[in-house]
Amino acid sequence: EFLLRKIDQDQKNLRTITPGDYLRENPVNQVAAPCASSWGWKGYHEVWLEHNNDWVYRHLHVAADRMCELARTFHNPTDLERRALNQAARELLLAQSSDWAFIMKAGTAVEYAVKRTRDHLLRFAELYEKLSQRRADAASLAELERRDNIFPDMNYKIYA
Repeated sequence: EFLLRKIDQDQKNLRTITPGDYLRENPVNQVAAPCASSWGWKGYHEVWLEHNNDWVYRHLHVAADRMCELARTFHNPTDLERRALNQAARELLLAQSSDWAFIMKAGTAVEYAVKRTRDHLLRFAELYEKLSQRRADAASLAELERRDNIFPDMNYKIYA
């Protein structure tokens, strides 16, 4: 905050700009396609794609596809359905945490990482089934929201 106030008030050589404004002012830009890399072992994805954790990804891909399906299906959800959709999105994000696969590879708290991955995937699957059948359950949803309410402003529509 201090830096932004200083830029605004005290000098003339530097100014802030939004990405949209920058593109309007500079319509010709070099297009770059960065290669895939990570901070993991050897700079690639080996840490996340090896025999200790490779089982995770087929489930995460299915869940991600199903979350997109839900987001495209529910245009005008009831309040209960909206809460369930947002919780499904939370469960998906929690399941997708790269920490779980990293822990599985590192061998530090493997049982915990496997449990967290499975728990979030199972919770997502349960929400998906209930939403697909239009029978969201307020009591079980409230318990999930209480247990994992990270990202309180989650909006399931980001998956649409």
